[in-house]
Amino acid sequence: MSLASRFSDTLACNLWIYRILPFLRWWPRVNRQTLRSDAIAGLTGALIVLPQGVAFATIAGLPPQYGLYAAMVPAVIAALFGSSWHLVSGPTTAISIAVFASVAPHATPGSPEFIKLVLTLTFLVGVFELLLGLARMGTLVNFISHTVVIGFTAGAAVLIAGSQIKHFFGLEMARGLPLHEILYHLVLKLDQINPYVTAVGLITLLSGILVKRYLPRFPYMIGAMIVGSLAAFVLNHHFGTLHTGIRTVGALPAGLPPLSMPDFSFKALHDMLFPALVVTMLALTEAVSISRAIAAKSEQRIDGNQEFIGQGLSNILGSFFSSYASSGSFNRSGVNYASGAQTPLAAVFASLALVLILLLVAPLAAYLPTAAMAGILFLVAWGLIDFHHIGAIWKMSRSESLVLWVTLIGTLINLEKGIFFGVLLSLMFYLYRTSRPQVQAVVPDPEPGSYHYIDATGRRECPQLKMLRINGSIFFGAVDHVQSHLHQVDADNPQAKHVLIVASGINFVDIAGAEMLVQEAKRRRRMGGGLYFYRVKESACEMLRRGSYAEEIGKENIFPAKSRPIEAIYPKLDADVCARCTARIFPECQEQLPDGRRRTD
Repeated sequence: MSLASRFSDTLACNLWIYRILPFLRWWPRVNRQTLRSDAIAGLTGALIVLPQGVAFATIAGLPPQYGLYAAMVPAVIAALFGSSWHLVSGPTTAISIAVFASVAPHATPGSPEFIKLVLTLTFLVGVFELLLGLARMGTLVNFISHTVVIGFTAGAAVLIAGSQIKHFFGLEMARGLPLHEILYHLVLKLDQINPYVTAVGLITLLSGILVKRYLPRFPYMIGAMIVGSLAAFVLNHHFGTLHTGIRTVGALPAGLPPLSMPDFSFKALHDMLFPALVVTMLALTEAVSISRAIAAKSEQRIDGNQEFIGQGLSNILGSFFSSYASSGSFNRSGVNYASGAQTPLAAVFASLALVLILLLVAPLAAYLPTAAMAGILFLVAWGLIDFHHIGAIWKMSRSESLVLWVTLIGTLINLEKGIFFGVLLSLMFYLYRTSRPQVQAVVPDPEPGSYHYIDATGRRECPQLKMLRINGSIFFGAVDHVQSHLHQVDADNPQAKHVLIVASGINFVDIAGAEMLVQEAKRRRRMGGGLYFYRVKESACEMLRRGSYAEEIGKENIFPAKSRPIEAIYPKLDADVCARCTARIFPECQEQLPDGRRRTD
């Protein structure tokens, strides 16, 4: 065996191993310095996720500790089997609200049945993510537009705020009410608002705003929790707990995540199948977009398929360790990078630190008022609404604005279907745009020695040879649009029997497009003219060659880049028409006619 063959086999083997054990790619980077940096970043991340995890679990309708469990095992697995050096997985706002909306119709939030269904949902999400990653479908998230994500997130933010109204004002309301009913009950029960509970919520809300503004380096959620808890303690001490009616979250169980088992019954799998698709779409969009955003700063290349695999494994294993669906966390990932993390070990250290912190502070959750949690979640909801991009979309594009508001309003009505309606409408606009490629009249650039063609607007054109530039792919959806433009040439000028297509902007031609071009070429020949192509890209040319379409069009009618198709086409024009023409836009028609006769005028 040659040295080159051995090297090739070794390289292929290494690539295979890297796909199975991707952490081997970055493991050689680990040293004493990176371990120190990763440990500091991990500790910072653990402090941040502590209040976040409790808040997100509350949103999801789960006991508070489940938000912390979701930041332990899944974070480690996603870090080891993903491709990003800085992405930190765990509970997120969008996933939490999607989990609650998906499972609440099937079981009472917080009940054992609810928890089992959540674990089933998490397992299915992991399976879908893993299958998509193994099938190399990482590019699927590119079809979920940024506008859809903004609209969904804004809608989810409103739902989060709505779900906390009863806790913020101390009102009795059934769980799982739709937003409009929550607002209706709020209006009906304005006279029943508990002033002590509302005071705790307002103090927490205001303290969070002040900490975030004046102490940006201090975790504002922790600061708000401390101030809110102290306010509740003072009110309870002065007026008495029975009089104030201030409720607390309750002590958290201290320890490692307990083993769990999803509900694999047919009914549970059937009920959670569609919601799992929604959560999968959200989770993968979050994870890949966040990892790419941070990779742009760290100059790292992200493998979307490997991220799918890492997220899938993290949710599959997490469902057996009391974790609900997790994804990439923007806040934790951003802080992880800003704190100096060098490798994914920072996420591992964060999970270990979270366990230690939980052992110390779990009993203190007994002093955390639910009104304080509501105030914190109001802050989270407000921060989720991207007012800047919403305003920019409103000014720039009507179609994108429609996608935004359909997604947002659809999310408020039905969270699961809202995002699908947004994606569907976004794809419809995309297909509409791609099915109408730009067809522009052009003429040769008059500059001496130029091979280019320029916009014909305001310039004279040849009456016999129509030159068109097509910018966009010619596929089944665009065939009718392109064909109508080619037929319109005859309606506008019956003498224009010859058509030259400047094809540098055509990226792709499918079978329907190729057959249409062959039909047009044959039609032009019957008219006594022809259809010609200049600067066809190799990918489109290969398609025409494979299907023998190039032979039917005529290989002599396909001209490569930096050639002069006019030199070959001009002799085919009608000399009598040229004799009367005053446009004379070609160098060839300045001195002689197509049949070789010299001009006399």
